[in-house]
This record gives sequence, C-alpha cells and structure tokens, in this order.
Amino acid sequence: MQMRVLVVQNFDNTDLGQVGRALREAEAEIDLRCAHLGEELPPDPSGHDAMVMLGGGQNALADDEYPYFPALLDLTRDFAARDRAVLGICLGGQLIARAFGGENRIGGVHEFGWHGVALTPEAEADPVLAGLPEKFPIFEWHDDHFSLPASATRLAGNAVAENQAYRIGRAVYGFQFHFEADAGLVREWSDAFADLIEKRHPGWRERLDAEVAAHATEADAAGRAIARAWVAAI
Repeated sequence: MQMRVLVVQNFDNTDLGQVGRALREAEAEIDLRCAHLGEELPPDPSGHDAMVMLGGGQNALADDEYPYFPALLDLTRDFAARDRAVLGICLGGQLIARAFGGENRIGGVHEFGWHGVALTPEAEADPVLAGLPEKFPIFEWHDDHFSLPASATRLAGNAVAENQAYRIGRAVYGFQFHFEADAGLVREWSDAFADLIEKRHPGWRERLDAEVAAHATEADAAGRAIARAWVAAI
C-alpha cells in the first residue's frame, strides 16, 4: 500500500530537498499544503501516514501573522497520539517543541552556513540517527531556539544550540539543522534570498563555492542518511 505523507510548507521558496528524494525513492504520495498561503490543513491524520513541517523565516510564536499555527500544533499532537511519524525541520522542529510543552526562545541563537553538530549517547540506539558519525557538518539557518519538552529524548546538539535534534515517542522527530538542504538546495536558497543573506552575512556569495567544497560532501551524506532513515520509520 502506498504511503501518503502530508507536507506543510510555512514559507515561500522552501523545499523538501533530500527528504523529498527519500520519499520519492519509497514511492510515497506527497500531499503538499502551503499553509502560509491559506491552504487548509486536514482536520485529522486519518488520510495520512506521516507529516513533515518545513522551515520558515517567522518564529514559532507568530500566531497573529500565521493564525493556522494553533491548528498545526493540534494536528501534530494528533499524529503523535496515533503513532504516526512526524518530522519538523528548523521552524517545524520549534513548533513540535511548542506543541509538547517546550519553551520557544525567540532571537539570540544565530547560526548560518555549515556548522558541526555532535550526537548524544542516546542517538547511538536511535533508529534514525544510529550509524551516523558522532560529529558531522550540516547546514544551519536560524535565529531562534527552544527548550526540550519533558517527553523528548535529546539526540544532537552543539555549542550554539544545545537541542539540534530530538525524538518524542517512536517517530516524532524535531531538527534545528537543515539536513534536507544539500549543496544544490543551499545554492537555490542563496539565489532566492540573496538580498537578505548579503545583509545578514556579507560576502556569502563569494564564499559559497569554498564552503561547498569544504563541507557539502560530508553534510549531504549525513542528510541523505537521516532522510532515508526517517522515511523508513514511517
């Protein structure tokens, strides 16, 4: 039976990247909802086997500007209660933390570009992260962070953002880092958000080729492994 995966897009010019490739490898049906543009969310998980929540430039407490957030939190909890897999990346991971009682920390936690993360001892037995190197580079782009819900198992962190990956229950995963963003997607973002990036991180365009050469092979391999393992967990 073909699995059906709900994908909630929260911002323009975001993409599933490596997660999309892993879903296509598994011949999954992708049901994309651009919630930030007003497309409705399903009322419950009954028509889907899993849900992916992508990132965005807004913060996880921006209910006034994005009034669908509370419904998305309810839907996340409903997926988890029915033991259906959930994946949240960056903003998506921050929203999952909020849904289960974590504290969202707005601003002051800045990372951009490829940075190293380290797995926790708990990750060694985790079905999605087991088998990855203990430390690896991965693409980051965030200003906000969160505390872990009491029900979460911490799986990865670094010196800037202590909660880079976590799991709740069997297969609800939140990630701060953008493991979906391989070198190709990072180049697309560098074009789509060129003005914003130049303002915040001057010279990024000139450094991009060198950054890709230094980090992308290792980072892309780690992201690909995470994406395939999460899809297998569905």
